Amino acid sequence: MKKSLAVLALAATVSASGAFVPGVGSARKLAAGLGSANAKAPARLPKNVESVNKVTALALSGGGKAVAAEEPAKEGGIMETVQVGTYFALWYLFNIGYNIYNKQALNVLAYPWTVATLQMATGIFYFVPLWVLGIRKAPKLSMADIKTLIPIALCHTGVHVGAVIALGAGAVSFAHIVKASEPVVTCLLNFLLLGEKLPALVYATLIPIIGGVAIASMKELSFTILALASAMLSNVSSAARGVLSKKTMSGKQIGENLDAQNLYAVLTALSTCVLIPLMFAVEGTSFFTAFKTVVAGGDFTNKSLAVLLALGGMSYYAYNEVAFLALGKVNAVTHAVGNTIKRVVIIIASVVAFKTPMSTGSIIGSSIAIAGTLMYSLAMNASKSAKKKD
Repeated sequence: MKKSLAVLALAATVSASGAFVPGVGSARKLAAGLGSANAKAPARLPKNVESVNKVTALALSGGGKAVAAEEPAKEGGIMETVQVGTYFALWYLFNIGYNIYNKQALNVLAYPWTVATLQMATGIFYFVPLWVLGIRKAPKLSMADIKTLIPIALCHTGVHVGAVIALGAGAVSFAHIVKASEPVVTCLLNFLLLGEKLPALVYATLIPIIGGVAIASMKELSFTILALASAMLSNVSSAARGVLSKKTMSGKQIGENLDAQNLYAVLTALSTCVLIPLMFAVEGTSFFTAFKTVVAGGDFTNKSLAVLLALGGMSYYAYNEVAFLALGKVNAVTHAVGNTIKRVVIIIASVVAFKTPMSTGSIIGSSIAIAGTLMYSLAMNASKSAKKKD
């Protein structure tokens, strides 16, 4: 299983590198559909400010999620269907792989800050060679551009660290149930910091999300305060990242060649720089001693444990890359359904892989919360469509 996922990860990231060069028509279509966070960006950053803001909002998505183009791709026959299906399958596969590898690593090495740093740093070994070899144009940034991106990178760091700590402190399924409440935090921060007011129908969809997460938390058999708090830290960081991107990058031309993929890469590099000193400050060098102890126990060799950690990092970056490909091919409704199914698939896969029991109340609560996130996505899409018609 590990070898199969490793080969697929390498194949997918290589194919992703070549596929992220859409034609002019494709770039224009995608640019028109990037009105909110989590969308696919065109290959080159548009010169007008409106498009810059949309591209920025895309690349600052949390956990690989994206909002698809508002118009579906043109019919391409059976091959188009197969391609989209393959992207979605790989997106789900790598997401499942990441959650499983991450949890396995944290079960034997309870050092979430170090594990998160290693996973974040793994991406550097992917995109730097692409820049050096000219497969992907390297971004050109001034010091002023970097200063603008640092606060956003701090939020990006919080998104990942919070999620990793949550996965280590509790069940994978519970972490994803709490992560389903991210729309609530996003709406709150957008209202408090940006004064954004949404239709009543959108706010109404937050009720089942809040209620579902509350029920699941009360009935969760593996509930811990740390898992809940860290998952919420990830949610708050993700929402803050989106708000900061709007406030600090609005009306600015940030660097050159800073499309969505490169912006995500730059944030990855900056977050790695932030995480390294934090990792040593929080956990010191005891991770390396623990690594030797685990190997001495006989369950792992140096190679197998290193491979497990590497697979976590590879699958983390791979699912983000493939997510852009998958979600850039479908309309917003298909995206909402696909993202909801993805969360359900991850929860089921983690329950099966780790034999994590879920109470009836937890199952009911998670179902309500996840259904609420789907309704939220659909309501937001309907609201945007109505505004465009006006």
